Amino acid sequence: MLFEVDVEKKIGDFSLEVAFSLSGKKYGIFGPSGSGKSTLMHILAGLLKPDRGRIVLDGVPLFDSDRKIHLPPQQRRVGVVFQHSHLFPHMNVRRNLIYGWQRTPAVKRRITPEAIIEALNLEHLLERGVNRLSGGERQRVALGRTVLSCPRLILMDEPLTGLDQELKFQIIPYLRKVLEQFGIPLLFISHSLEEIRLMTDEVLVFEQGRIEQRLAVEDLARRHLVSGSRGYANLLNLTSPRPHGDLWSYQWGSSQLILAEPGGSGDNLFVLGAKDITLFKRHPVATSARNLLPCLVSDVFGDGNRMGVALDFKGSHLVSQIVPESVRELDIRKGVEVVAVIKASAFRRLY
Repeated sequence: MLFEVDVEKKIGDFSLEVAFSLSGKKYGIFGPSGSGKSTLMHILAGLLKPDRGRIVLDGVPLFDSDRKIHLPPQQRRVGVVFQHSHLFPHMNVRRNLIYGWQRTPAVKRRITPEAIIEALNLEHLLERGVNRLSGGERQRVALGRTVLSCPRLILMDEPLTGLDQELKFQIIPYLRKVLEQFGIPLLFISHSLEEIRLMTDEVLVFEQGRIEQRLAVEDLARRHLVSGSRGYANLLNLTSPRPHGDLWSYQWGSSQLILAEPGGSGDNLFVLGAKDITLFKRHPVATSARNLLPCLVSDVFGDGNRMGVALDFKGSHLVSQIVPESVRELDIRKGVEVVAVIKASAFRRLY
């Protein structure tokens, strides 16, 4: 995908002026409410006309003010998943799913309804009315309907806002699976750093209708170690849980971690706060913590009274948050060996 955007739009006292080019698969648009994220999404989808500029997707102009081109939404082959699912209430799940697929020319259909139904685990819901679905089920159907229209790009505008934490982390694995399985480029719009980290690789940071920064999602997360109220969260994919006395042992890369919380048989995503990783210069003589990991410091970053220490443990990576005084006392710098100590109870399972 090559997506080129250079547009301006003024609405009342608010003005949007953005220019960017995307060539990868998973991008995020991140920023506070009112920064222009949803305005941009409506422009890209063809629901709002810019005052000037151009939008080109894979060489096809979707909008060009100089050439007086403004393709309507149905001609752009850009799929949209909104915060609210906008399913057709008079249709059951099956008819909602195939609505866009039936209107897609046969030569452009590269995804079958059967494949989407299996990927999103919708078989048991097909004959159900959409008003009898949970919030998470509705969003899965909305995603399936969008994907079956075989778009060249999917826009997701705050699709998880309004879902509680449990529902949110039920649907995220489905979103990731479908996008990876069918190779559809994504532009994911959210004000949630957690969602942006789970769904994207690179981020455009919006502020007052402008792009303030473009950076890797990991760099955005590290920046929030200093500026965010919750600090940095390590996201760990752990597999193969098995009993370990009263606790559980998980595979993490080439190593093992001991956790208090059980997980599922497949991949499990856990969050570990950077503040929950204590660093020692040498292996502690005695501790109640179950995880003692000899690590190599790969980076030290941060500002003020929050410092982040990036750690390499047998090829797997963690970030610990400590204060500058500890950095000095432990002589923590790139290349130094330390021991990261983590309690089994410090991990929280997301899905």
